Amino acid sequence: MHEIAAMRIGLLSDTHGHIDDRILHHLDACDEVWHAGDIGTFAVTDAISEVKPLVAVHGNIDDQLLRRSFPEHQHFERGGCRIWMTHIGGRPGRYAKGIRAGLDQHRPDIFVCGHSHLLLVQSVKSWGGVHLNPGAAGRQGFHKMRTLLRFTLADGAIHAPEVVELGPKSGDGQPQKLS
Repeated sequence: MHEIAAMRIGLLSDTHGHIDDRILHHLDACDEVWHAGDIGTFAVTDAISEVKPLVAVHGNIDDQLLRRSFPEHQHFERGGCRIWMTHIGGRPGRYAKGIRAGLDQHRPDIFVCGHSHLLLVQSVKSWGGVHLNPGAAGRQGFHKMRTLLRFTLADGAIHAPEVVELGPKSGDGQPQKLS
C-alpha cells in the first residue's frame, strides 16, 4: 500500500460575489480551494484561481455563464477520500430531494454543500461519511458571522479541521481549532 500525500483544503460557499483579502489570506496556506456554490461573479473564482487550484459547483443564485463553467455536482477524490460536492444538499435528517439516495448510492467519505449559510461539520453514521457545510463567506444572507473551513486530507480522513471566522459580514476574524 502506498502513502497518499496530505493536502490542505480551504472550503467556502455562498460568497454571493464577495471576495476580499481576508478570505484570500486564509486560503493562502491551502493546496486547493473548494467552493460549494452561490459564487455570484467570476471575480470570486478568478481571484481564487490566481492563487490556488479551484474545484467549484454552481449555486441557485449563479447565472447561466457560471452554470456553464461550474457543474451542479462534483464527484472527485483527494487524499484518499471520495468527495461529493453540490450546493443544495440539506443536512442530516433533512436532506434536499434526491440527496439521501445519492449518498446511499455513491457512499462518499465527505459530502460538501452550501446554501443554508449554516456551518456544519458532522459525522453521519447512516451513510458512513462526514457532512461539511462551510457556512457563508459572503456579506449577503441572514448569517451573522462569515465563515470558511480549512482541513487536511490524508490517508482517507479529515485531519486538523478548523473554522475560520471572517468577521460579522464585514469584519476580521481568526481561525478556531475544532476539537
